[in-house]
Amino acid sequence: MAKYEFGKYRLDTEKPDATAIAAILADGSTDDILFAAANAVKAREYGNLVFVRGIIEFSNYCRCSCAYCGLNAGMKMTRYRMTPDELVEAAVETARVYRTVILQSGEDLYYTADMLADIVARIKARANCAVTLSIGERSLEEYKKIREAGGDRFLLKHETADAALYQSLHGVLLDSRLQAQRMLKALGFELGGGFMVGLPGQTDMTLANDLLTLRREGVVMAGIGPFIAHPDTSIGQAADGDAHKTLKVLALARLLLPRCHLPSTTALNVKGGMKDALLCGANVIMQKATPYEYRKLYDIYPGRDAKDVPLKEQFEELEQRLAGLGLRAE
Repeated sequence: MAKYEFGKYRLDTEKPDATAIAAILADGSTDDILFAAANAVKAREYGNLVFVRGIIEFSNYCRCSCAYCGLNAGMKMTRYRMTPDELVEAAVETARVYRTVILQSGEDLYYTADMLADIVARIKARANCAVTLSIGERSLEEYKKIREAGGDRFLLKHETADAALYQSLHGVLLDSRLQAQRMLKALGFELGGGFMVGLPGQTDMTLANDLLTLRREGVVMAGIGPFIAHPDTSIGQAADGDAHKTLKVLALARLLLPRCHLPSTTALNVKGGMKDALLCGANVIMQKATPYEYRKLYDIYPGRDAKDVPLKEQFEELEQRLAGLGLRAE
């Protein structure tokens, strides 16, 4: 653990204080020092490697009514579900390029635990890759089946550590989400968490507590991205989250969780922040591997890339971009 000085503020990573974290976020005078410190920690822990994952968004159905999400149950949109066979084939193809395949969907209960376990087992039997799932909240028994079938990692963001804000946006209790994270961790999944920056009603103290929540829950990966308003949602007229503030939060996450995998999230990339993120703590990029006919339908927020580029070509283009920054895709 280390102590860092940012002007008149000190960050003690052994006993981090939310008030100090919030003060660093509010003060822009030492941002360059913060970013350099985070980049140095990332280089110490991971060298110049950037871990690239392929993500397949296999269903845009969702049972939830989250106020910010373009997939929420109340949205009028063209819905789709990939069949299990389609998903397995897409995952096997993705694994020829990427070492980790992420299976992501809305909270779609059409896919039972037995179906998901069978999909994971079939992928693992045919491909040498890690399988990450991002499918929302399920029961302990359901998570256990998926884990026993070979699921390696699970991404379940807490979204905001402010319990009242969480309930106003989701209509359910934050404790339910945190309990699900703890079940996943207890089952042996590598737990991924994360949250948004710039939600309406969020404060710097909220963000400080978000960072401490990641640490307390023991996540090994954390997706931190700016809030991007979807115009058809109930908060669609709210201002988007600030990309620079997101970078500061990301940098602080690197200092507080040195070994954590921190992606330059899709939302941050939409805001043009990928290069900056990789130079202030991020060490992961998630590349779209969703079949093209479905890609544009996963309309979680505006601005997402839906171009039809072959996976190998997509990876090679990214390799070249990273090489220009002195980084190497893994």
